[in-house]
Amino acid sequence: MHIAVLATNTDDSDFAARHPRDVEKFRVLLQGVRPGWRVTAFDLPKGEFPDDVQGFDGMLIGGSPSSVHDEDAWIDRLLALIREGFAAGVPVAGACFGHQAIAKALGGVVGPNAGGFVLGTAETEAVAPAPWMEPVARFRLAAAHGEQVTALPPGAEVVGRAEGCAAACYRIGDRVFATQYHPEMTPEFLAALVEEFAPKVPAEVGAAARASLAPGTEGPRFAEWIARFFEADRG
Repeated sequence: MHIAVLATNTDDSDFAARHPRDVEKFRVLLQGVRPGWRVTAFDLPKGEFPDDVQGFDGMLIGGSPSSVHDEDAWIDRLLALIREGFAAGVPVAGACFGHQAIAKALGGVVGPNAGGFVLGTAETEAVAPAPWMEPVARFRLAAAHGEQVTALPPGAEVVGRAEGCAAACYRIGDRVFATQYHPEMTPEFLAALVEEFAPKVPAEVGAAARASLAPGTEGPRFAEWIARFFEADRG
């Protein structure tokens, strides 16, 4: 399997420089469950895009501090690429910004969180687990977002919901699988991120984020589902 990782993170801060880039986080995530898979990464904000999406067995779109509503050329190009890949039958997975970009590209709506910025560990209740997921009641992933999908695109089905996020995870048949959260963030990175963000958000948000860290996250579990999703499409 050959997967295109489309990195969208525009953070060039000192904090970001002290940690692995998203392209590496997703490479580690995927190859942690499928060591033999080939992963080719593209840094979209720097103008790196695949020439032919049909040359890949799937695309995985990551998170970003940017908004899908920003008027940047690379975002418009990404939305067009999502539509192209979807029309060509290339399976697409998304996390956070990627989850939102897929929804917007295919006819959904993205808006601000009703409760403000979400940070820390978030628990998703699995209301209609996809076929590539084992039976599960809930799962935990890292969270850092101020927007979410407020209306799903045509044909989409909610897989999981979370507090304040009705479409925390969704799919479109066997062609789209997306989560509002961050499977690529390890518990260690999330803890560092919370400490970095805590002084910049309301005190109650920072306190809740710190308190949410104890149960840990389940990135590798979700990575296995992503892998099965790509495998299911390719039969």
